[in-house]
Amino acid sequence: MAAARESERSFSHAVQDYAKAIYVLEERGDAAVTTNALAERLGVTAGSASAMVKRLDELGLVHHVPYRGVGLTDDGRRVALEVLRHHRLLERFLSEELDVPWDRVHAEAEVLEHVLSEELEERIAAKLGHPSYDPHGDPIPTREGEVEAAETRALVDLEPGERGVLVRVSDSNPAMLRYLAEKGIAPGTELEMTGREPFGGPLAVRSGKRELRLGRELAAVMRMRMEG
Repeated sequence: MAAARESERSFSHAVQDYAKAIYVLEERGDAAVTTNALAERLGVTAGSASAMVKRLDELGLVHHVPYRGVGLTDDGRRVALEVLRHHRLLERFLSEELDVPWDRVHAEAEVLEHVLSEELEERIAAKLGHPSYDPHGDPIPTREGEVEAAETRALVDLEPGERGVLVRVSDSNPAMLRYLAEKGIAPGTELEMTGREPFGGPLAVRSGKRELRLGRELAAVMRMRMEG
């Protein structure tokens, strides 16, 4: 395993970033990842994303069917999970040990994830008690590349009267994270759906004794562990 991890670290930062982005998009969807979705995730042009996908295909890290999408191979998945382990451990460390707000840890971890040594990775993991989740509720891959999967539902899909505990929220939009923080909502918060406005209107949600209105775009990236 150590040799495999060392091999993964030999890939360029760009290759690692693309592998990680494809993994995250695969994880959050039920269809092949399009180059347009990948370009949006990484903030690049569709042409740049298409060119890099071809490069990853040549490296054996993805399988790409033109006009249908891209998916990681086993080797690509190993690269992605190694980078994600660094990223999510760093997010947890920055949040827990340095009190960096949860809307800022993603950007900081993006910078540090590629230069984190294996020794420091393990020291951070040990210092934190080998955590399973980052501050946004995303699972931290183990050293062996295993990921703890939990069955969840998007808040936007709940019907009035259904309730659950927020366990995960996308870290891709810092403004959304700041908004949730202002409302006192974080992983571990119990939420109940109390109403749905028609025609794409806001959702009515109860948190404790408070009634909140949340937009559907935000509710779509909030994952709930259901109760009862």
